[in-house]
Amino acid sequence: MENIILIGYMGSGKSSVAKALAEKTGMAFLDTDHRIEETEKRKISDIFASDGESAFRDMETALLKQLKDDGFKGILSTGGGMPVREENRALLKQLGKVIYLRTSVDTLAMRLMGDRSRPLLQGETVKSKKQKIADMLEARDPAYMDASDAVIPTDEMTTAGLADEIITYMTFV
Repeated sequence: MENIILIGYMGSGKSSVAKALAEKTGMAFLDTDHRIEETEKRKISDIFASDGESAFRDMETALLKQLKDDGFKGILSTGGGMPVREENRALLKQLGKVIYLRTSVDTLAMRLMGDRSRPLLQGETVKSKKQKIADMLEARDPAYMDASDAVIPTDEMTTAGLADEIITYMTFV
């Protein structure tokens, strides 16, 4: 089976679905955010705080180039902002089939409300957090759509159901 690349906004289920896909297919699984944290020996929130978002995005691009050069085989779960850079969208498409896990603002807000690990949502009230999610999703959606080979709505789906749908899609492409 060809490599599977999962993209989407934070909280869309990329990591959970990638793990389920790995279990169902026996393919290797890599989470780009976790790999960057391991390489940098610090949390993404610390990278954002000390180096800024641009430096983190540079790390994402460098990781994609490394994975491509190393001939990565498996399932890749990406950070929510990774596809925003045009260069990253091209690299993701070169690495495999890109699946956009599209999730509504209401579902994302519900999933992310108590999450304190997301640097781009820190310091927000409940109302402003939902508005920030809506604004960021509106800004990122064109990049997600441009990068994707397939779009799968996640709102009414379970993790296992999403994994099964992706496997079915991959069988027919």
